[in-house]
Amino acid sequence: MASISFRGNNHGLQVGDNTGSIHAEFHLPPERPETPPSPLSTVQFARNRDFIRRDALLRQIREKSSVPGSRIALVGLGGVGKSQLAIEYSYQVRSESAATWVFWVHASDEVRFEQSFREIADQLKILGRQDPKANIFRLVENWLRDEKKGKWICILDNADDDKFLCSLPTAEKGVLTKEPSNASTKPLLEYVPRSRNGFVIITSRSREVALKMVKHTDLIQVNPMERSEALELLQKTLTQSGESQENQQLVEELECMPLAIVQAASYIRERGNRYLVPQYLRDFRKSDREATNLLKKEVGHLDRDWEAKNSIFMTWRISFDYIRREKPSAAELLSLMSFFDRQGIPEDLIRCQPSTIRTARTEISNDSSDGETSDSEYGGGPDFEDDVTTLRNYSFISIGESGTSFTMHRLVQLTTRAWLKSYGEIERWRERFIRNLSDEFPTGEYENWGKCRSLFPHVRAAMSQRPKSRESLLRWATLLYQGAWYASESGNMADARDMASKSHKQRQKLLGVQAEEALASAAMLAETYSREGRWEEAEQLELGSDHSDTLTSIANLASTYWNQGRWDEAEQLEVQAEQLEVQVLETRKTKLGGDHPDTLASMADLAFTWKSSGHDDPALDLLRACLAKQRQILGLNHPVTVSNSQTLLEWETEM
Repeated sequence: MASISFRGNNHGLQVGDNTGSIHAEFHLPPERPETPPSPLSTVQFARNRDFIRRDALLRQIREKSSVPGSRIALVGLGGVGKSQLAIEYSYQVRSESAATWVFWVHASDEVRFEQSFREIADQLKILGRQDPKANIFRLVENWLRDEKKGKWICILDNADDDKFLCSLPTAEKGVLTKEPSNASTKPLLEYVPRSRNGFVIITSRSREVALKMVKHTDLIQVNPMERSEALELLQKTLTQSGESQENQQLVEELECMPLAIVQAASYIRERGNRYLVPQYLRDFRKSDREATNLLKKEVGHLDRDWEAKNSIFMTWRISFDYIRREKPSAAELLSLMSFFDRQGIPEDLIRCQPSTIRTARTEISNDSSDGETSDSEYGGGPDFEDDVTTLRNYSFISIGESGTSFTMHRLVQLTTRAWLKSYGEIERWRERFIRNLSDEFPTGEYENWGKCRSLFPHVRAAMSQRPKSRESLLRWATLLYQGAWYASESGNMADARDMASKSHKQRQKLLGVQAEEALASAAMLAETYSREGRWEEAEQLELGSDHSDTLTSIANLASTYWNQGRWDEAEQLEVQAEQLEVQVLETRKTKLGGDHPDTLASMADLAFTWKSSGHDDPALDLLRACLAKQRQILGLNHPVTVSNSQTLLEWETEM
C-alpha cells in the first residue's frame, strides 16, 4: 500500500490509499457552566415615549396576572395597539419589580419562534444550549418550570397562526428535523408552560386563534382608542401642544386607530411646515382614492418589529390574504360588505338566495397577480354564519344591536376595496352591491318610507360607486332615481338633487333624451331645482320635457314662471294645466277608481289649480272631499293628509 507523508505541522488522519469508508468524530471540549445572569428583559423595543396610557386595558392585564400560572390574549385589529400595550406593561413590571424576568417571543412563524427561544437560552446562559443535538425548546421549558428562578412573564407576539403553535410538528417542518424524536410529539406552545411563577401574554389578530390558546374569560379585546386618547397620541406624535378643530376631525376620520394616527402624524411631521394637518385632512376627504393612497404610505421606523408593516393598509392586507387563502367565502363576504354604508349593513342584502346567483367558485391562487377574477358571487348559504364568525374574530365586522345588521370600520372598507382593486376584483363586487341594493330599495311612496329610511344610507354610499357595464349602470341610475324620490318626499333636497342629477345624466347617455326613464329623472331633478329656488335650471329641464306625465312638467314650469314674476306665461300654462288636470282626474277615476291614492292626488291638484285661478268655492269643496277620503285611505298621519289638512284650514280661514 502506498503511503504519503505529511511534514511540518500537519496532524490528524493520514491515508495513502483507502477503498473503504472513513468515519471521523470531532469532540468539542465540554461546555463549562457560566455565571447565571440577574433577572433581565429580552424585549427588543425601547419604551415608547409617546405611549398613551390606556388605563382600563392595563388594569385588566394586571388583574389577570395576579392569578398564578395565568395565560391571557390581547385580541384586536392589526394596528390597534396590542403589541404596544404588551411592551408598556413589560416596562412597568420591570420598573416595579427588577427581580421579574421578561421574555419576548416572536410567534408569527416557526423560524422566528425558534430564533426567539435560542436568544432566550443565550441570555439565560442555559447549560447545553450550544450542543447541536440539544432540544432548545426543552431547555428553555425546563428553565421556565424551575420555580427557584423566580417570577417571569413571557409575551408571545403576533400569534396569528395556530397551526404551528398548537399542532403536532411534522418531520417535513425543517425547524424540528434537527431535534430528538421526542420533540416532534409536542406542540410548540406547550414549551411555554403554565407555571405558578409565570404569566403568559399572547397578542393575536384572530379571536379564533386566541381561543385555541386561552380560555374565553382570559381574552382581552383591544378596540380603537377613546377620542381623547387618540387626540393626545396625535399631538404627541406631531410634537405639538394644544387642541385644534382639525386635529379632532382627523382622529375621527382615522377612527381613533393608533397605527393610522401615528402613520398620518409621521407623514405630516416629515414634511415640516409645507404640509400641515388641515391639508392632510383635505386630501384624506377628497376621495376614496386619495384616502387609500395616504393609508398605504409607510413612514419611518415606528418602534415596531421589523416584520410588521408601518401602514394600516399593508397591516390589514396580511389578514385579508390569510382569510382569502384559508376561508375564501369569508373573504367574499368581506368584499361585498365593503361597499355598503359602514353602519346598519342588513343581513338580508348580503345573505342572498342561492337561486339568484351563480354558485360556481373558482379560487384564485394566493400568489396570483395577473388580475384574473373568479366567477364566484357571494351567496351566503350554510357557510354564512361561519363567515360572519371569521370576520368577527378578526374584528373586521361587528354585530348591530338588532342582531340582523352589521357594522364595519370605514378604514377597513377603504382598505378592502383597495385590496380588491389590486386583485382586479373590485368591479365584480361593486356590481354585486348595486344589484343587491337596487333589488331591495323601493319607490319613495309613503307606505315604503320605513324600508327606504333603513336602506337610504346605503343608497347614499352607492352614489360614489358608479359601475362600468351598461346593465349595472342602468341599475345604478334606477337606484339613484328611487333614492331621489324618497329624499325629495322626506324633504332631503340636497341628496334628492345629487341623486336625481346622476340618474338623469346616466339615463340620458344610455337611453336617449326622450326615453321615459330619462324624462322621469329630468322631472325629478327639475322639481328639486324649483324647491331650492334655482328657477332657471328648473325651467331648462321643464321646457325640454316631453314626458308622458306632461301635466307635472306644465305645473312645475308654471310654478317656476310665477316665482320668476313671469305672470302672463304662467297664466297661459295654468289654463292648459287646468284642462289637463280635469282630463287626468276623469281618466284615473275610470281606470283606478275614485279611492285610489293617485286619483286623490289628481283631485288635490285640480283643487289647487282652481284656487290659484280664483275659483275659491269649488276649490274648497273639492279639497274637502279629497281630504275626507285621504284621511280614510292614507291615514291621519300621512304627510299628504297632514299637508292638505293645513291647507284646508288656511283656505277656510281666508273665506
